[in-house]
Amino acid sequence: MSDTLGLDRGLAQLSDLAPRGYALGLHIRFASAHLMIQTYDPRWTEIYTERGYMLADPMVFWGFGHDGASRWSEIHLPDPHGILDQARSFGLTYGVAMACGPTSSRTIGGFARGDREFTDAEIAQISAIVQRLHAASTPPEQLTPAQRMALRLIARGKRHAEAAALLGISQSALKARLRSARERLFVRTTAEAIQRAQQYHLL
Repeated sequence: MSDTLGLDRGLAQLSDLAPRGYALGLHIRFASAHLMIQTYDPRWTEIYTERGYMLADPMVFWGFGHDGASRWSEIHLPDPHGILDQARSFGLTYGVAMACGPTSSRTIGGFARGDREFTDAEIAQISAIVQRLHAASTPPEQLTPAQRMALRLIARGKRHAEAAALLGISQSALKARLRSARERLFVRTTAEAIQRAQQYHLL
């Protein structure tokens, strides 16, 4: 699973397994995730974000200190802000926390149901998918020189025709370089690719 289509497939499988939604941070570095996907009730996501709950969420604390998976009901950590009780009011009654990867590039996820606890088989499926997504979405250490030059020119405000002329290639060849850079960086737009490449000091 080395492309965005494979990533989409894995995320769709997680949606099927977690009917009340999930939050998944892939490769968290310096308190920022390489990819962050949230499918919880948007009202809960807004409250969670506005109040900065990530810094106090017991599930996130658990994720930084443990590998593997655990049902929320089996995790006994302080929750002074009552985050879990608030989540239940949005249908996030039962859940599982999942974490993997080195501390320097950690993947942490929470997956919810409203009707019952997750079964051992479902937890095993979620764990396997998250581990695959973690491996597939590893941030690149570098871009190819061709990808780098194409992104740099677009980042400087050059239009496709002008950038292609400066590189001495066709517009279709330029677009192919930009597309390969987007795929390598796991983003959908060239603007996102530029932002991500700058974030990882790849340009």
